[in-house]
Amino acid sequence: MFGFNRSFADLPVPGGRPFQQTYRCFSVTMGDREDVERGGKIIMPPSALDQLTRLNIQYPMLFKLTNNKAKRETHCGVLEFVADEGRIYIPYWMMRNLCVDEGELIQIDNLSLSVATYAKFQPQSVEFLDITNPKAVLENALRNFACLTQGDVIAIKYNDKEYELYVLETQPGKAVSIIECDMRVDFAPPVGYKEPERQINKQDHLDSADHMETDSAEEDTTFRPFGGMGNRLDGKKKGTESDSPTPSGNGMQRRGIPNYNFKRGTISFIRLVRPTQNGNSEEEEKMFEAFSGQGQTLKKKNRK
Repeated sequence: MFGFNRSFADLPVPGGRPFQQTYRCFSVTMGDREDVERGGKIIMPPSALDQLTRLNIQYPMLFKLTNNKAKRETHCGVLEFVADEGRIYIPYWMMRNLCVDEGELIQIDNLSLSVATYAKFQPQSVEFLDITNPKAVLENALRNFACLTQGDVIAIKYNDKEYELYVLETQPGKAVSIIECDMRVDFAPPVGYKEPERQINKQDHLDSADHMETDSAEEDTTFRPFGGMGNRLDGKKKGTESDSPTPSGNGMQRRGIPNYNFKRGTISFIRLVRPTQNGNSEEEEKMFEAFSGQGQTLKKKNRK
């Protein structure tokens, strides 16, 4: 018989009798398979394999574990069928999610899950931030998992240290398969993480205040264009002092003040006249005249 090539999230596989059994669960720490603790797969008895092969199931085999007393459930894959009859061995972190103790009854159902496209995790300790490349570490750890269930707290090991990650979100469903899938991964801030606060000491605060006062003082000073010293070709220093007044009347001219006496079509050249000590203007001194020197010609005039 041919089964449908489709996935139904959290539903029994169509086309045959569903697999549903009840076993007593034990953690792998009580057995000889401690490597199972690093993943999300369980060990089932051989009778389960014999029953599953007689049913029309979809591979890979995925199961839902349910604790009917606490109304808790999770999803997993199967690693081997070598457990004692009537028992299953599951990771200890999975027992914590199901709220079961050693030897309690767990119901197992075979089902099919949608392939994961997105998952978001929240580390349960700030020590997870010490990992240089957390996505690469998580990708390597999830190779031992078959499913992800929203609300579970999974455990991964790295450098002989165990890190717990809370599954905040999974898409496209609350339970997804992560076998041979292209899944986007995101992280939420770890539990107990606080943004580092910038500490400003007293000296930096004083320097900042002094800098603000200096900036405000500089803004209050008037603008003095061409305030440097100038030199004339004839050696005089007439009108070249940087403290010469501007034609604004009282004080230096401020930046941005227009010339209200401007007339269209004209160009005004304002020359500064420095008053003398007697209060008179510099009319006594000879005013500068452009091109007032004597010229020389190379050709001499004919003598009479």
